[in-house]
Parts: sequence; structure tokens; C-alpha cells
Amino acid sequence: MSDTQGSEGSTQRLPVIEKDTGTLGQSASAADHDPPPRSAAGDGGREGRFWSARRIPAAVTALLLFAGAGLFLYDIASVRAGRPAMRWRRELADQLATRPLDDTWVLVGAGVTAVLGLWLLVLALTPGLRPLLTMRRVHPDVRAGLHRELAALVLRDRAMEISGVRSVRVRMRRSRADVRAVSHFRDLDDVRADLDSALADAVRGLGLARQPSLSVRVRRPGRKG
Repeated sequence: MSDTQGSEGSTQRLPVIEKDTGTLGQSASAADHDPPPRSAAGDGGREGRFWSARRIPAAVTALLLFAGAGLFLYDIASVRAGRPAMRWRRELADQLATRPLDDTWVLVGAGVTAVLGLWLLVLALTPGLRPLLTMRRVHPDVRAGLHRELAALVLRDRAMEISGVRSVRVRMRRSRADVRAVSHFRDLDDVRADLDSALADAVRGLGLARQPSLSVRVRRPGRKG
């Protein structure tokens, strides 16, 4: 589609290309490219991340609380019915009443409880689903997301279309895409310039709400033996 637009005489602003040939056999961006400018059409503004349902931690916590509460209620009802309290509860009450606060096991138990509580608070206050990238909202009632592995696969396929590229490794993060390519012919700076242009267009085509910056490096294949 970009070739057709170019043949009709329209121009498209591409990211600034900075060449760095200080390292022998490798061409790399001198600095990470800023995210490509967004188009005004279909820009849904800043979109928040998807929140995880946390089903497994919630189920485990609810199961443990239910089991503990049920056990205590059974023991209390048994005591009210005239039966003796369970042995483990009597020993626990005796230990809590006799052990000092600076005892090792008391400190260990308090530390484990604090860590578990902090972990539950982190799960409750953070969205999670880090592998899922939020896409631009076109329809107000529809939210879409793109998995980071799929986004990396799209960028890799686009990079493999560039002449001279032998192999590509893409690591997709939330705010940056790290592209490492190996070129077996053509000048490295020319290959990287084509990669910068093609990948910038590919990033815009992903339709992400927060478009990541690009870090592109190109090198020669290593010598065998």
C-alpha cells in the first residue's frame, strides 16, 4: 500500500536515520528511535492496560480462607457442645501465649505472613497481563489487544522482506522493540536504513495505543570455526 501511495506522488515522513559505523562489521542506531507519530484518524487517546482476573491466586486464597474458617467454626461449635478443643488449637494458643515476640519462629511466621499479604496487595493493585499490548480503540465499546509474541512475529516477517537480511531476532517490550538482524550482503548502513523505514511503517500498522520505539542493529554473520 505504501508503494502505491508513493507512485501517486504523495510523500510520507519517515523516522530520522542516524548512522553509526564506529564498530567494525556492525551497524546500529546511535539512539533509540522515538515512537512514530500517530495519525489523527482513529486515535482513541491513552488506553490503559488490560486487568488480569487473577483466577488462580484468588481461588487459592479463597480456598485456604474457607478451609481455615470452617475448621475454626467446627472447633468452636464442638467446644460449645461440651467437647474439648482440638489439640492443635490448644497447643497453638499455648505457644502464642508463652513465646516472646522476639522468638525466631514468631519472627519467621510474621515475616511470611507479611510477605504473603504484600503479594496479595500487589496482585490486587496491579493490572497484570504484561504480554498483552493494548491497541488503539476505534469503537468506544470494543477494546482489543495484541500479544507481544505476535507483534514480534509481524516485525520479524517484515524485516525478512528486506534485501540482504539473512536472519532477524525481535524482542518486543511494552515501550520498545529490539531488532537484531544479520546481513550477509549489501552495505550494513543501507540495510539498517531500509529496516528503520520498513519497521517504522510496520509499528504504525500494528495499531497500538502506545507505539513502541525502535532499536535496530545489523551485523555480519560470524565466521565459522
